Amino acid sequence: MPKLFFRFLHIVELFVSSIIHCLYGTYILSTAVASDLSQALFNGFGPNNTRTAVNPAELDGSVPPIVLVHGIFGFGKGRLGGLSYFAGAEKKDEHVLVPDLGSLTSVHDRARELFYYLKGGRVDYGEEHSRTFGHSQFGKIYEQGNYPIWDQHHPIHFVGHSAGVQVIRVLQQMLADKAFKGYENSSEDWILSLTSLSGALNGTTRTYFDGMQLENWKQMRSICLLQLLRVGAIFFDWLNLSWFKSYYNFGFDHFEMEWRKTGISGLIDLLLGNTGPFASGDWILPDLTIQGSIKLNLALRTFPNTYYFSYATKRTKSFMGITVPSSIFGVHPVLLIRALQMSLWQTPAELPLPYKGYKDEDWKDNDGALNTISMTHPRLPMEHPSHPVIDESECQPLQPGIWYYKIIEADHILFIINRERAGVQFDLLYDGIFQRCRKLTFPNQNSS
Repeated sequence: MPKLFFRFLHIVELFVSSIIHCLYGTYILSTAVASDLSQALFNGFGPNNTRTAVNPAELDGSVPPIVLVHGIFGFGKGRLGGLSYFAGAEKKDEHVLVPDLGSLTSVHDRARELFYYLKGGRVDYGEEHSRTFGHSQFGKIYEQGNYPIWDQHHPIHFVGHSAGVQVIRVLQQMLADKAFKGYENSSEDWILSLTSLSGALNGTTRTYFDGMQLENWKQMRSICLLQLLRVGAIFFDWLNLSWFKSYYNFGFDHFEMEWRKTGISGLIDLLLGNTGPFASGDWILPDLTIQGSIKLNLALRTFPNTYYFSYATKRTKSFMGITVPSSIFGVHPVLLIRALQMSLWQTPAELPLPYKGYKDEDWKDNDGALNTISMTHPRLPMEHPSHPVIDESECQPLQPGIWYYKIIEADHILFIINRERAGVQFDLLYDGIFQRCRKLTFPNQNSS
């Protein structure tokens, strides 16, 4: 009887979560469409039929650009009409780029896309990787890179949100390993600084609530929220509605799932889990499990000439010895249920722990999407150099090769999409990030 009751609760929770996420997705899409329509009407009937725009400065290398890298379900400039993933933060500096990467593709694939977005050329996902995961080796062509002069003499500041941080770290490791054919001169010093905003540095227990199996982190449970996402993404790519995909794209074009190439039989194979990214595990969710993050982190280093700063977000508190969301109204509705579940997370006794030394209590505090312990600095499978920060003025000047981290009260999406939610905190945060970037130079260039 208790087992049936808990199964019933699981179905109810799945139904409620699905409705909330669908409503939020509809809200984002409708907001983007409404913004586009209003802009079109303004352009058509406004005074003099003109539009005032602020053109970004030319990226000639005199000032290192700042590249903002979105997280899961994110989008870059040019997607969803005029909507900004970073809520317009890119307008705070003239030398900012906002790439559009696959919103559900793996960290590896997104890192490859980011490189070619900047340097130009045809995206090469790597011969061995592509063969292993069953997709095309080549992807989108960038006729002109957005920063083609990028090298160690013209480095870049990167700011990543959520899964975007791991994308940057993998990219930096690829640069150090000279993993891009034709760019054997690449090095880790092409990246001057990395700022992590709610970064998924060590995975999250949320992936298990959403449907990833704790005992087999590359696979999903048969009934879960992620299965609904999987089916929706498959139909989206199979139908291949060009006008819709120009508006938003999950990023699976290199898997060639469209109906012209796969037909009905191919669709059935995709839905049955025989082919495609969800069958091979080459998508973002496995990379966000604790075990998947450990596997990624095994190959990733913290480099001695790069500056690292991390903002770890937290929307929980301890109440009578129990961790609970700190405020019902302070957590976005799309995150509230997960914030509560994550704060009460208990690893099932019959399943193996994610890693040696794991303790549930360490992973209670969270922001509704990621555990706070995961966002401070890379700590699994080994600790990277780190330094906690209370007052940012007390840690000046920053030393390279160390992860400075500050824990702030916020949920996972407070500083993206909707600027009004964060209020003055939004400006304080991004102004601080951009000002810090502008002060940083490579250690051998410092006067000290």
